[in-house]
Amino acid sequence: MSPLPINHPLLRLGRRLSDWLFSPIAFLPLVALGAILLGGAYTIDQTEQVVITQFGRPVGNAINQGTESEAGLHFKLPFVQTVNRFEKRILEWDGPPSEMTTRDKLFIVVDTFARWRIADPLKYFQSLRDERSAFSRLDDIIGSETRNVIARHDLIEVVRSDKDRVAERDAVLEEPGVTVSTLPGIEYGRRQLEHEILAAAAPKVTLWGIELLDVRVKRLNYKTGVIEKIFDRMSSERMQIAERFRSQGAGEAAKIEGQKEKDLRRIEAESYLAVQKIMGEADAEAAEIYAGTYGASPRAAEFFRFMKTLETWRETLGPDATLVLTTDSDLFRSLKAIEPAAPAAPAPAASPAP
Repeated sequence: MSPLPINHPLLRLGRRLSDWLFSPIAFLPLVALGAILLGGAYTIDQTEQVVITQFGRPVGNAINQGTESEAGLHFKLPFVQTVNRFEKRILEWDGPPSEMTTRDKLFIVVDTFARWRIADPLKYFQSLRDERSAFSRLDDIIGSETRNVIARHDLIEVVRSDKDRVAERDAVLEEPGVTVSTLPGIEYGRRQLEHEILAAAAPKVTLWGIELLDVRVKRLNYKTGVIEKIFDRMSSERMQIAERFRSQGAGEAAKIEGQKEKDLRRIEAESYLAVQKIMGEADAEAAEIYAGTYGASPRAAEFFRFMKTLETWRETLGPDATLVLTTDSDLFRSLKAIEPAAPAAPAPAASPAP
């Protein structure tokens, strides 16, 4: 086959088409075509689920819903359809603290939190649109059911969680005359009340495509005006117990002090008795010795009387004492019987030395 001439119409058309494709004028349509193709493609992550809307209305079913994974690349009509993404993982709800009343007429502040997830994205989109609306509805439903459950039970049921626990008791609190508050047993406990709140609130949120997984009580507190009264009552009870301890201690101290005085007097009496006994035995023994000694002869008896007279003088006569005696007094007789001392004999003269 012979080649086409250079001026063949087909060759001229091909040259014109190639010049147009590589010209700046052809670049704009290519960019527009690429934008159209890219605008129709989108990706879905494992942690999200998607609802496609066309002019604001959902089209088809939700994508990547449930356990079967549909994550990856997907396509939609560009500029007409919109991708609405929703979280597939478990979400957190932390409600505001609310004041409520228990069955025993106590005002408390209850702070709760919950875990939930979007179970039906299509229904969720049609009824709520976004998480802000979901949080508002959860505030209303969970808060209302929490008030209903708390109002049917006493405060102790919300505070304690183990109904098999036995409260410790102080023996002092059981004594008569001491009035203190007691900790009664529980029938349900906090965990059972949380199950009741969950069971009551879960069916109501399914209307919005939400699955409520768990509800818990995070914090309990008394109302501001009640806290001061509770603290005053607790302080009064502890002061009453402390006063009883102090009175018992004072009683024990008085008892110990009395026993000490009793033992001290007994020891002193026994010691005094022992001293008197020893002194009596000594005096008796001394008298016996004196009697045996001075009664042995008349001269010994006379010497005894003389010694006693000297002891009497020593005890009665002092430096400034004046004594008046009669001539027939025993003391005067002893003075009369004293003879003057004989003059000393002169010493013999010394013999001359040979």
